[in-house]
Amino acid sequence: MATTVSTQAPTGVRHLVIVFAVALAVVTYIDRVCISQAAPLITKDLGFSKGQMSYIFSAFTVAYALFEIPSGYLGDRFGARKVLMRIVVWWSFFTAATGWAWNFASMAITRLMFGAGEAGCFPNLTKAFTTWLPPEERTKAQGILWMSARWGGAFTPPIVALVLRFMSWRHAFEVFGGIGLIWAFFFYRWYRDNPRDNEKINAAELRMIEEHQHLASSHANVPWGKLYRSKQVWLLCIQYFCLSYSWYFYITWLPTYLQEERHLSLSNGAVLAMLPLFFGGCGSFLCGIFYPAMNRLTGDVGKSRRLMASIGFFGAAAFLLLSNMLQDPIWAMLAMGMASFFNDLVMPGSWAACMDVGGKYAGTLSGTMNMVGNLGGAVYAPTTAYILSQTNNNWSMTLYVSAAVYFAGIFFWLVPDPVTPLEETAAP
Repeated sequence: MATTVSTQAPTGVRHLVIVFAVALAVVTYIDRVCISQAAPLITKDLGFSKGQMSYIFSAFTVAYALFEIPSGYLGDRFGARKVLMRIVVWWSFFTAATGWAWNFASMAITRLMFGAGEAGCFPNLTKAFTTWLPPEERTKAQGILWMSARWGGAFTPPIVALVLRFMSWRHAFEVFGGIGLIWAFFFYRWYRDNPRDNEKINAAELRMIEEHQHLASSHANVPWGKLYRSKQVWLLCIQYFCLSYSWYFYITWLPTYLQEERHLSLSNGAVLAMLPLFFGGCGSFLCGIFYPAMNRLTGDVGKSRRLMASIGFFGAAAFLLLSNMLQDPIWAMLAMGMASFFNDLVMPGSWAACMDVGGKYAGTLSGTMNMVGNLGGAVYAPTTAYILSQTNNNWSMTLYVSAAVYFAGIFFWLVPDPVTPLEETAAP
């Protein structure tokens, strides 16, 4: 038997975890981005001002941020299977319910509930990667995941524009809400929190990941004190705040910017609005490919992550400034797409650092990082509305501020150790 096992080829069952994650990432961003494309119709239909629409954008982001840690912790405590099921069913319902809103209060509450439901999606997918994938496959998996998320968002504007030709924005949200329920059904039937509980995985594949099987166990004793006294954790969180603040432009105000500043129609603007998220997806994917080569060059995973993140933040700031200088809307949006490309060079390394540093607390740590990042997104929408109100609708000023925040992100990657697990660090 031992001889048979030793010559047995590993199955590829673990890769189905990536397939499910990719599908969910696409659904997540469709449901998240569709409101930005429908925003001009919503504001006209319900009589919202820019300030009110900014608070509706932020309602989702605040709730999403605040529930990241609880949802990440629940994944560590009860396993990703049950928590992801709850997450997807909840947010799908409130996606549909967005179309039932009749005034500002009902829309804001619905988006708050939507954000609370979607919180924890990516931390729990990260938890699933931690338990199902060997370390050498994790950064690439995160690159594929975020590429899919971005591309899901990239193709949402033309999809929404097409759907809105055949139905009202209210019915469109009902259609988008139904997609997540299909995913939840198939995922719950297939996924198991411990790979050993999947009968299709063979012994050879189990050996590839068995070193990390202790990460599949549920537990309750998260070392909160050590987590929040860790310099690693704080720097990871702050850099993600800088990354998310500027990136939220692409899924909130971009369609409005294209109509007001670039004077494009809804359909033409929808095509150009694809570019930042599409280019961002390319950045996430290529980052996962670049890392092995960079690791061979530097001989140090930590140095590779710091270098890639610094390049990403600098490039994002530079291209965002360039897009502001270009008069032609196509060239301007190509430059903005490159800003998003460099933005997403930072993403896979950030989430892979959460897996390595967090270990069996990867769900909690990634939830913490994503919470702080999305608080940056929550600040972005009303800050932009305020700048516009104080500068006579000067969109250039909002882009200058975003570029400055990008540039600041470089400094938070100069120091941290994005590799050593918290359990191996000395007590503070």
